[in-house]
Amino acid sequence: MSEQKIIIIGAGLAGSLLAIYLAKRDFEVEVYEARPDMRTEEISAGRSINLALSDRGIAALRDVGMDEYMLREAIPMHGRMIHPVAGETRLLPYSGRSGEYINSVSRAGLNIALMNEAEKYSGVRFFFDQKCTGFDTRTGEAVIENALTGENIPVKGSTLIATDGGGSAVRDSMLHGVPRFNFSQQFLEHGYKELHIPPAPDGGFMLEKNALHIWPRHKFMMIALPNFDGSFTCTLFLAHTGENSFESIMPGKESNHGFTQMNADKKEPSSVFDLSSSVVNSLFSFFQTQFPDAISLMPTLAEDFFANPTGNLGTIKCFPWNVGGRALLLGDSAHAVVPFYGQGMNCAFEDCRMLDSLIGRHGADWETVYTEYGQLRKVNTDAIADMAEENFYEMRDAVADPVFVRKRELETKLEQTFPDYFSKYSMVTFREDLPYSIAKEKGNAQDKLLMEICSEIDNVAELNLEDVINKIRALS
Repeated sequence: MSEQKIIIIGAGLAGSLLAIYLAKRDFEVEVYEARPDMRTEEISAGRSINLALSDRGIAALRDVGMDEYMLREAIPMHGRMIHPVAGETRLLPYSGRSGEYINSVSRAGLNIALMNEAEKYSGVRFFFDQKCTGFDTRTGEAVIENALTGENIPVKGSTLIATDGGGSAVRDSMLHGVPRFNFSQQFLEHGYKELHIPPAPDGGFMLEKNALHIWPRHKFMMIALPNFDGSFTCTLFLAHTGENSFESIMPGKESNHGFTQMNADKKEPSSVFDLSSSVVNSLFSFFQTQFPDAISLMPTLAEDFFANPTGNLGTIKCFPWNVGGRALLLGDSAHAVVPFYGQGMNCAFEDCRMLDSLIGRHGADWETVYTEYGQLRKVNTDAIADMAEENFYEMRDAVADPVFVRKRELETKLEQTFPDYFSKYSMVTFREDLPYSIAKEKGNAQDKLLMEICSEIDNVAELNLEDVINKIRALS
């Protein structure tokens, strides 16, 4: 066992995976988590949002021997199932290549599996109900408050890594204690609320099992991801205020809990307020008008909508991520992103993987490791943050646009025909060997070209695929 003791703040997905990586390198690891142990506590309603596990996250799980186990607990999603207000659904495949799909996984199930795996190593210890309230950037000492007793204790190791999410206390201390610390926080005008579609009476699925379902409505949307028990976890994305908003459905009752989908469980759900018939009627009228094929599948719509919290959606960017070798920000604490590319968890897992590779190269020279890590990752986390926001508007608006539908059909045909072609979505989602920044640069150029081509035709069959691929190759 190494004499180095590493403090991790936050036992979420990134912190638990990182504990395994560090334990495999024989470090002693202490993980401090503000919440109770989720393995012994009931998870609050509105906090079980499913996650889309894809190649970058799978690669990190493979490093620690957890990929096959988690994929056995996942449901493959081969494409987006589009639900118009009226008319038949349509599946838009994620890729034209066989075997490329994303996986619906339980956030809590994955987190529990990672904690259990980490505790198999003798050098790893988790401490729950222990909230970090501050960090001394000069000494590297964190202050931990015992949620049960109110006692404050100092904690210090050889170094500290903060995986405490978008509301990171360590990052807040760096904001005030690190000279020229750059920080930005940008909220969308939209928030989100978790809803539920139960299994069919026979335990089957009420919707197509192997798809991510989207109800795009231009200014808002709803999505649904499948669960192993036959249910679907739905997420409604609405503006906070204005027409067709949370405020318009429940005036004066909007709650603002959580920061992003990845960070929402830091708050308690809002209590159910006294429901007037007019408010309930407003909700059902909205759903009957906008989601007529879904409302009949949601018997607990009113209970879920009014009991579950309304979460905010935002992007955090900051730099530098380290204070010498004393501390490092990782995952959402360094770069919280909106969930619309399904890359928040995958990006954080890739953070762990990249950090581990640098530790393998430099050992416990933490300042060198952290400095190089920031130089490698910052440009890529900024890229996925930007793409995630852009994808919100694509999912909400473009998936119902005929030109966009033709572009996706063309991309699928190109991927089926030319092995060296990858759409922007495929580069981000299925190419863990390709940095996000490169995927963004190449993907944006391809998107612009293909949208121009598809705007001038009525049918993809009109196109000569050789001519199209040659134009794409000329972009490089």
